[in-house]
Amino acid sequence: MDLFLSPPDIAFRDEVRQFLAEHLKPETRRAVSLTTGFINDPDIAIDFHRALHRKGWSMPHWPAEHGGTGWTLVQRYLFEAECARAGAPTHNGAGAHMVGPVIMHYGTPEQKRKYLTGLATGDLRASISTTEPQSGSDVAGIKSRARKVPGGYQLNGSKIWCTNAGVADF
Repeated sequence: MDLFLSPPDIAFRDEVRQFLAEHLKPETRRAVSLTTGFINDPDIAIDFHRALHRKGWSMPHWPAEHGGTGWTLVQRYLFEAECARAGAPTHNGAGAHMVGPVIMHYGTPEQKRKYLTGLATGDLRASISTTEPQSGSDVAGIKSRARKVPGGYQLNGSKIWCTNAGVADF
């Protein structure tokens, strides 16, 4: 008996465990265990991500109106804890956790349809570039600037790396 979880929470946790048992392949789990950093090769995670999307679980932390689950904080915790326990991969963390929320807040309806849907399905991969010499990943210390010019923007600044740049669609 678990004194901290309600019966519906226990049922949800068990549903997550069952889903993971059915959809998390041993070769995916092994590839994740061999990953030395916190960012998985996107090809490792895509099949699992698409299985999550078919279930409606690919963006558990997003609001329901943007393709998220609408879960409670306890459900989100249980889902993340069970995925971690099972050795599940992450997919497009930059897109899901950083780029997607910015598009939700600032994007046009057209941008939301295009990018949020693509991130949720796994058809689009996003990149984010915040790390600079002298400021690291301190977003408040970023020195790079964009200046509007005819036909787009001119970017000026330096980056140390750009997370997922080699595999990103945008």
